Amino acid sequence: MGEQVVVIELAGAPRERGERYGALAADRIARAIAYYEPAFEAALGIGWGAVCDRARTWIPLLREQFPDLLEEVEGIAEGSGRELDEILALNARGEIVYDPTFAEVEPEGCTSFSLCDGAAGDGHVYAGQNWDWRREIRDTIVVLRIAAPGKPTVVQQVEAGQIGRHGASSAGISLQANGLGGRFANEIGVPQPFIRRRILESATMREALEWATRAQPQIPSNLLVTHRDGFSVSVEATPGRVGWTYGERGLIVHGNHYQAFMPAQLADRYRPMTGDSIYRVPRLERALRGCRELTDSAALRAAIAAGLRDHFGYPDAVCAHANDAVEPLERWETVTSNYVDLTTGEYWIAIGTPCDTPHERLDLNLYEAIR
Repeated sequence: MGEQVVVIELAGAPRERGERYGALAADRIARAIAYYEPAFEAALGIGWGAVCDRARTWIPLLREQFPDLLEEVEGIAEGSGRELDEILALNARGEIVYDPTFAEVEPEGCTSFSLCDGAAGDGHVYAGQNWDWRREIRDTIVVLRIAAPGKPTVVQQVEAGQIGRHGASSAGISLQANGLGGRFANEIGVPQPFIRRRILESATMREALEWATRAQPQIPSNLLVTHRDGFSVSVEATPGRVGWTYGERGLIVHGNHYQAFMPAQLADRYRPMTGDSIYRVPRLERALRGCRELTDSAALRAAIAAGLRDHFGYPDAVCAHANDAVEPLERWETVTSNYVDLTTGEYWIAIGTPCDTPHERLDLNLYEAIR
């Protein structure tokens, strides 16, 4: 069954936001570290101290390019009673996994979608995803509602201690994200949570896409950016270059394989990071095509939820379930399922597999001020 949705509201200056976040999520941050410490040891053969040492390498880059967000991370560490490098390690966990000096580990999966430009029969714009990752982190997840001065209010779900992942904002912009896999020989790049946070707090679509296409990431990721005025684009951003797709008739679905282009660095040896991505995409496309004919918003939301519960290929499905034959630290499943109606500002989420936990409408609206 799913976990309770925990919403943390943050406002004020970066350190103030971070300290409040750290204090309110201290127990969940401790759980996250308690999971990743043995998980890194088992998967990579390195201790938590080595992980934190590696996390420190991002401090100069973050201090130069993201000083406000680094200050927020420093506040999280102070508020939670943890070390700065531990909070950085939670934010850069994907980048550390892909460090070429360590053994290769399968990254997180996801199936994301957007409906716009007539793809939803009620005339609304929707976006969402199933986030697939290690089952043991499910009870570390929190929903953040962040009101930073001079920026749109952001609503997003993250692992406790992280500053960015996927969600939507009061500017009417949604970000859904998918890992793409593949190792690249490159200089140190920006960890994904920092890029994703910048996209979500962008005031305009142009600004959001500048971050999606111009930031230099450490690892590749698909960034599905949707605007409430009826535009959506899926940007595959790698350390070397970017590519993008617009979908078909207003519908975009993306998984964990390259759909826009093949990076030259991977062309002679590429394999999808997970075979189920190849069928998850058409399965969700098939489920969502019918949304064009649904004019009732409640019926349309039910169709979205049903698509996100799809079990074709079980347990490796759109709605992914853990395989109990796998070591406990490595068991995957859908840890959250979410969708947002960018037209009305309503945000729906299920913590855990959506077949077990119905999507719950959050007691907030993207377009209302923090109370």
